[in-house]
Amino acid sequence: MSQPDVIVIGSGIGGLSCAALLAYYGREVLVCESHSIPGGAAHSFERSGYVFDSGPSLHAGISHWPSSNPLQHVLQLLDEPVPCIPYHGWDCYLPEGDFTAEVGAEAFYPLLRSLRGESAVEEWRALQQVMAPLGRAATALPPAGWRWDWAGPLAIARYAPRLLAHAGALAQLGGPFSDILDAHVHDPFIRNWLDLLCFLLSGLPARGTSAAEMAFMFADWYQPGVVLDYPQGGGGAIIAALIRGIEKHGGEVRCNAHIESVLLESGRAAGLRLRGGEVVRSRQAIVSNASAWDTVKLIPDPQLQKKFTRPPACDSFLHLHLGFDATGLDHLACHHLMLDDWQRGLTAPQNAVLVSIPSVLDPSLAPPGQHALHAYTPATEPYAIWAGLDRRSPEYQARKQERLEPVWQALERAIPDLRSRCQLILAGTPLTHARFLRRDRGSYGPAISASDGLFPGARSPVPGLLCCGDATFPGIGVPAVAASGMLAANTLVSVFEQWRMLEHLESLPPYDNNARVTADQQPPSAGETAA
Repeated sequence: MSQPDVIVIGSGIGGLSCAALLAYYGREVLVCESHSIPGGAAHSFERSGYVFDSGPSLHAGISHWPSSNPLQHVLQLLDEPVPCIPYHGWDCYLPEGDFTAEVGAEAFYPLLRSLRGESAVEEWRALQQVMAPLGRAATALPPAGWRWDWAGPLAIARYAPRLLAHAGALAQLGGPFSDILDAHVHDPFIRNWLDLLCFLLSGLPARGTSAAEMAFMFADWYQPGVVLDYPQGGGGAIIAALIRGIEKHGGEVRCNAHIESVLLESGRAAGLRLRGGEVVRSRQAIVSNASAWDTVKLIPDPQLQKKFTRPPACDSFLHLHLGFDATGLDHLACHHLMLDDWQRGLTAPQNAVLVSIPSVLDPSLAPPGQHALHAYTPATEPYAIWAGLDRRSPEYQARKQERLEPVWQALERAIPDLRSRCQLILAGTPLTHARFLRRDRGSYGPAISASDGLFPGARSPVPGLLCCGDATFPGIGVPAVAASGMLAANTLVSVFEQWRMLEHLESLPPYDNNARVTADQQPPSAGETAA
């Protein structure tokens, strides 16, 4: 494209969702991605026959319609459904013991009863009753109905009766979830469990996570008949579906397009200057899906740079991507969560390890008789202890071995002889994360506390430049960034176009991919998946 209407910087799920919706609206849109692989933090890659996810691997709400997941809204508009494999939960290795935690309205009751007794079950049931109206309020306005300009009130006017019906609950969604936790939950395990879920959703414990995020999670996970969805072919299948949707509506995704700076003309974003000197101009706007800190670096005017808000950042990651012999591991679960000590705190380095082994569900992701595993420390690895190291130096290699040893030990709780089974070992650090994902200091994302402030939304201090991604909308996971991309796209079209899009969504017939899964393909029960 010589001069598209909109250029999107970065092909993360936020940027692709924005580009996809703009293409659906009929805009000419170009996505510029500096990596050779699209997808940002959600990209997949292949090594020696193993297919690995680089980031998110826990999905829900992309196998059925209607759905509260904003990503599913985008996929529905594109008519690009992603086939998914359903399953029920994940294996946990916590100070209380080893067990399987399942999603669903009542699935948590037996576990709580065995760990904490009947009083804990009653406390959880009471909390669900408190969260039910909050969940309905949090999902009363679909993400596709949001925008970030003067026409925002007009866009949501069609949902006014629904919002008024939930007015009381809506008032409770703006504060931190800890307010609800303190008022209704006293059992120490339940408090720790919810603190952990908050941390996984937002990178912050309950005191920093908004009540709206947790209300959305309760509405999504703790309802009758719910399952988790793993996309067939891995997380890259989602990226491929978004790109197909962009391209069939006339858009383009360019990889290896490294951006040097935003082109400013009369103080307005007018295009991009790429490495090598190429300039690509836009007719309407630029949307940055780069992180908040990296977007600032692309602005060539120091005075404009000072006007940007730089949010506090979460720490970075340690990663292990492993290919290993699956012999004798027939009942291995897809997901595992290891936590060493509640008292150390969720953000303590090397205290928590998250594990995904998606080849348990989709054998095509690994060679026959093998499994592909991704383990990481969730936003708890300080960048400072890695800053300045040469990745080719003996010091760097020694530090990798030292810092990853607790990760190996956590994995051995699930697979004691894992090291001897490994055929392929890929170890990553905050420097790896910063290098391949273009993340400033390898950060997981913003650490904006619900107690201290609001996310800035799509607007930026530079006219003609909007932003999407994890620093613009509450939450760090896939639903949040997909919603941020839709919000930015809606802001660039008329409210009448947005209304027509909403009418299209509302006219789509219900379906459930999982209802078509045969009995022998159903996910195993909790007893069969327990470690």
